[in-house]
Amino acid sequence: MPARRVLATEESVDLLRLVRQIAADELAPRAAEAEADEAFPRDVFRLLGRSGLLGLPYPEEQGGAGLSYEVYLQVLEEIGAVWSSVGVGVSVHALSCFGLAQFGTDAQREQWLPDMLGGDLLGAYCLSEAHAGSDPAAMRTTARRDGDEYVLDGAKAWTTHGGQADFYKVMARTSDEGARGISCFLVPADAEGLSADAPERKMGLTGSATATMRFDGVRVPVERRLGDEGAGLRIALAGLDSGRLGIAAVAVGLAQGALDKAVAYAQERETFGKRIIDHQGLAFVLADMEAAVQSARATTLHAARLRDAGLSFGREASIAKMVATDQAMKVTTDAVQVLGGYGYTRDFPVERYMREAKVMQIFEGTNQIQRMVIGRSLDKDPGGEITLA
Repeated sequence: MPARRVLATEESVDLLRLVRQIAADELAPRAAEAEADEAFPRDVFRLLGRSGLLGLPYPEEQGGAGLSYEVYLQVLEEIGAVWSSVGVGVSVHALSCFGLAQFGTDAQREQWLPDMLGGDLLGAYCLSEAHAGSDPAAMRTTARRDGDEYVLDGAKAWTTHGGQADFYKVMARTSDEGARGISCFLVPADAEGLSADAPERKMGLTGSATATMRFDGVRVPVERRLGDEGAGLRIALAGLDSGRLGIAAVAVGLAQGALDKAVAYAQERETFGKRIIDHQGLAFVLADMEAAVQSARATTLHAARLRDAGLSFGREASIAKMVATDQAMKVTTDAVQVLGGYGYTRDFPVERYMREAKVMQIFEGTNQIQRMVIGRSLDKDPGGEITLA
């Protein structure tokens, strides 16, 4: 019972049908085994790159597809519905390309962006540190200027694709001026002095490598700095709203996948002489799950439409991330309940979905941080305008 979608163009319809087919044929058969083995599916990202799915929201002149975010997020949904680790990876890769696409020079974009958007180079995003997660301005990783190079020292925690990526978008401190003393660098994976710790042992998303990246005298040419010195935090924060929408979309897909499994089971399983979906108590649970998925999807796509119209969407991105991930946690938990004892076993995927949903309430800014962002924005800008899109 995949999601029902209404799209504006035939091209978008064809794209979503292609993505749904790839998800069914290439991703779904491998997901459970890869997650159980904690195996990073690098070849899957190459396949998605060859299919043109890693650069969808970027302009065609930069090597992307020039798609709206409203369509791109629905692509992430379809992927997330069958394999959340891959959906998160596609979102993180898009976020890793953002600094170069938006703040790089023409020469930088021409040199690196085509391979990044084409999937030949997989990206990672290095912002958080062990003591500086929700407060990135407290970071301690440094980048010291030495002639025509910067020398990076420090460690970046919770790096998605850590040890697997081909390039790392890194925020590092170039001065002691607080938030204005941070700069952004594009560091190649083969840079001398760059290493990855063993992957974190996580509750879920075990097919996605997450590791601490260590910078021990890593030398980076000046031409690999993105934007002006001191503009790094602004570059990082500029991309986070879009990144939150990506995670929201994956969470909606995850919830949809859990709902689909729960409905299919409820249609097949019988008790007291009839299908369990015909029992009102169970049907009400499924109805609430469907309402949760649809409301999360609508909230996320509303924020995407604001972004596509060139309007401010930061508050709405935080709302979407918070609502979609909270609902994903609820829907996956209910899916386990619908399946009963089977839902608690690894013979059925819903227990994995439940474990995967939990982290989505945490990364890309915890949902407590999202509530802070939303509350502050209401104080500064209550909104209420009526705008021509």
